[in-house]
Order: sequence, then C-alpha cells, then structure tokens
Amino acid sequence: MKCRMTMFLFVLLLSMQAIAQSNAEVVNEYIDTYRELAIAEMQRTGVPASIKLAQGILETEAGRSDLVMRSNNHFGIKCKSYWTGEKVYHDDDARGECFRKYGSAEDSYKDHSDYLRNTERYSSLFKLDPTDYKGWATGLKAAGYATNPKYPQILIKYIEQYNLNDYTLIALGRKAHESMASASSEPTTSVKAVSNPVIEKKKVNYPAGEFKINGTRVVYAKAGTSIKSLADKYILNPQWILDFNDMESEFTVLEEDQLVYLQRKRKQGEKEYYIVEDFDDLYTISQKVGIRLESLLDYNHLGPEMVPAAGEKLYLQKPGPLRPKLAYVQ
Repeated sequence: MKCRMTMFLFVLLLSMQAIAQSNAEVVNEYIDTYRELAIAEMQRTGVPASIKLAQGILETEAGRSDLVMRSNNHFGIKCKSYWTGEKVYHDDDARGECFRKYGSAEDSYKDHSDYLRNTERYSSLFKLDPTDYKGWATGLKAAGYATNPKYPQILIKYIEQYNLNDYTLIALGRKAHESMASASSEPTTSVKAVSNPVIEKKKVNYPAGEFKINGTRVVYAKAGTSIKSLADKYILNPQWILDFNDMESEFTVLEEDQLVYLQRKRKQGEKEYYIVEDFDDLYTISQKVGIRLESLLDYNHLGPEMVPAAGEKLYLQKPGPLRPKLAYVQ
C-alpha cells in the first residue's frame, strides 16, 4: 500500500512538472510573438513593454483564451458606450458582456495603448518611471482596470519570472536588442545602436557675454561657475535660473561648460525640426534650440531618460507622427 502511494505521488509530481513546463513554453511563445509589438507601442505611447506583455499573458491565458480566439482582444477591453467597432459577447464579471473585437493583434495592442493614454484615470501612471513595473501594476488595479484583487501581484510575477522588464529597457534604448535571446532572428527597427565610439564631440563657439537663442536671453558659462554668481551678475533669483534651465534645486555649480538661460525658454522652436547629432541628449538639445524640455518630450513622444539616435528628426513646433528611433547607450 505504501509503495503504491509513493508511486502515485511520484507520477503526480511528474505530471505537475510537465504541466508547468508546458505552460512556460506557451508563455514564452506568446512573448516571442508579441514582444516587438510591445516595444514599438511603448516607443509610440509610453506604456511599458513589460506591463503590456504581462497584461497580454494574463488576459489571454498566453494567447489561448476563448475571448482572444474569437476577437483578437488581448487586453480584455470592454466595448464602452463610445465603441463603434465590431463586438463579441463573453461571460466575465457578468454574463454576456460586450467586448471589443479587432481585425488583428496589432490593432488590439494599439487600442490598448491609446485607451490607457487617453483615459483620465490612468494619467498618473505616465508620470511614473517606465521601469517601475510595480507602480504601474498597482496603479492599474487602483484605477479600476481589473476587479481581481491579486491583479498587480500576478502581473509582477509574470514580469519577474520572464524578465519582461528587459523589453522596457530595450524600448528606452538602455539595453541592446541583439543581447536578447529570441525565437526570431529578425532585428528590431525601433532601436538603433550607436557605433563609432571615436567620433569627437562637435565644438560650438558661442559669443562672449549675453546673446539670444530662439529670442531668449542666454549666456555660455564655463564649468565651475556657480548659479549664485550668475544670479548676482544678472540680478536674478537663483531659483529662477534653475527653473529656466530645467535644473534640479540641488544644482549649485555647473559641472561642465553649458548654455544658461536668463529667461524662461519658449514652448516652440525657431525652426520646425532639429537633426540629432552624436553625443546629443534631450537636455542638451533643449538648451541648443532654446525650447522647454517638457515641450521637446511632448512633441516627440519621448520620456526624459530616452536618448534619440544620431540622425533622427526631432520636432520643435508641433507633435511629430512617431517617436524617433532610440540610441543604445552602453
């Protein structure tokens, strides 16, 4: 009897291991299929790729649910009163609820991004660091995305178990796309590697004393210059100089030679766009062209930690159609 029980437990354990292995394979297949789409959507709208993939895995049972099979709906988004597209009916919190139906998975991924971006109750999520997947997971539940009380914990588990935050880092340009193991050998078109490390930084000869960029008063100050000395010289409050130049309050001395504005920068640039040069970052560009950093980010669908690739076009007067390709920063 004892021998039979031991054999039964052994077979049961093997069965459970086989099921777990099978589930992992299905999840990995889902990730391999949709990760490029998640990266592209993050670069377009700012929804973290890790969150997108984790929600897709959970909401579709890794692509196997009845709802996704019938509707291509990867995120369980219900019709809402304003939905004019195709519909399917599915039992969820109640019987026969109306869900959106899409022509493709790509349409579902895009609609999910737009839904989060354009719905007021999710607006606070876009103020979080995109790598803060725990904050995003908790915030989605708090904003009413799902009724399951364990929704955040499940998303976090998937992200950590399958290293989904790596895809967020790829979208941000902080991780090389080529370093990721993949079932597909096709390279992404959304991340561009910076290749020639021996290029010298371009030097600009700015005028001595006060001059103007984009109609705004500015000086070119040397490294080691204190904010207080500039404030005293131009009769300004030191905090104003920090605000005008998108600097943090703890900034007291310039760490390198740089442009320092003596008035608030404009919301729009003098030119329609700027072509990114080697060694540029978003702060440097906003100083070069004399527009507010927040405007530069908004016009180009960028986050503050992103680095656009050299040669990309940044819009300075109105929103561009797409986020520029990002550099991979080593």
